Amino acid sequence: MYPQEQTQRPDTSGRNGNGASPFSITLLISTYNWVEALKRVLEGVARQTVMPDEIVIADDGSREDTADFIRRYAETSPVPVRHVWHEDKGFRRSMILNKAVATATGDYIIEMDGDVVPERHFVEDHRNIAEKGYFVYGGRIILTEDGKVASSHYFNCIRSRMLRNAVARFTKSYRISRIKGCNLAFWRKDFIRVNGYNEDIEGWGSEDHEFTARLYFSGIRPKRLKFGGLIRHIYHPMAAKNHAKANEALFAEAIASHSTRAANGVDKYLK
Repeated sequence: MYPQEQTQRPDTSGRNGNGASPFSITLLISTYNWVEALKRVLEGVARQTVMPDEIVIADDGSREDTADFIRRYAETSPVPVRHVWHEDKGFRRSMILNKAVATATGDYIIEMDGDVVPERHFVEDHRNIAEKGYFVYGGRIILTEDGKVASSHYFNCIRSRMLRNAVARFTKSYRISRIKGCNLAFWRKDFIRVNGYNEDIEGWGSEDHEFTARLYFSGIRPKRLKFGGLIRHIYHPMAAKNHAKANEALFAEAIASHSTRAANGVDKYLK
C-alpha cells in the first residue's frame, strides 16, 4: 500500500473527466513475455486519477498470449490502446521503444516498464511537474520475492505534493547513472530531436543512460520526481548482462563526445 496525503480531492474537470491538460499524454509501457505482470500494471493504470490520452505498449517480441490480453484490455479501456510488436530476436528494447514512440500521438511521453505497478496518482504527478525544456526522472519501490517493500525502500513510498514540488524545483544536478526508463518522461519533440534511443545498444543495460545523456547535452535539463510518481517494481530475477560492457562503452562514448544525436535511432520509423 502507498501512504496517501491527508487531503485528496479527485480531479474531475477537463478531458474525459480526468483533468484538463494543456498538452496530450502518451503512456508508454515496454513489455516482454510476462502477461501476469502486465495485467497488474494495466490494472494500476485503470485506477489513475488522471488518465493518459493514449496507451502505447512496446512489445519486444512476446508470445501471442500477450497480444490476446492486450486486445481484451483495449476493448474496455477508456483511452485508445496501441500494441507495437516486433519479432523476438533477443533484447532489443531500444528498437521497440523507438518504433512505439514513432506511432505515439501525445505531446508528452511518460515511459514505464511492464513490471512496475503505478500508484493511482502516477500520471497526475508526472503531468503536474512537466515543463518545456526538461525531462523528468523518477525512482521505484523495490518489492521482495514475497511481495513486501524492501526495507531500504520504505522512504520511497512517501507521497507529498509539497515535497515533490520542492525537489522538482530545486534539482540542480543529477547522476546519469540514476536514470531508469521504468519511470521517465520527456517531450516527444525532444525525443525526435536527439533521434530517440540508440539502437546500437542491444541487450540489457545503459540504453536509458545514453539517451538521457544526449537529451542533457542538447540542452534539455533534468527534473527529479521524488515523493510522487510512485511505482512498485514486481520482483523477478535479473536479466542476463552479456552485453553490459559493450553498452557501457557506447554510453561512455556519448559522454566523452557530448553527443546530441544517435546515428541509429528513431528517424527511420517516422513518416
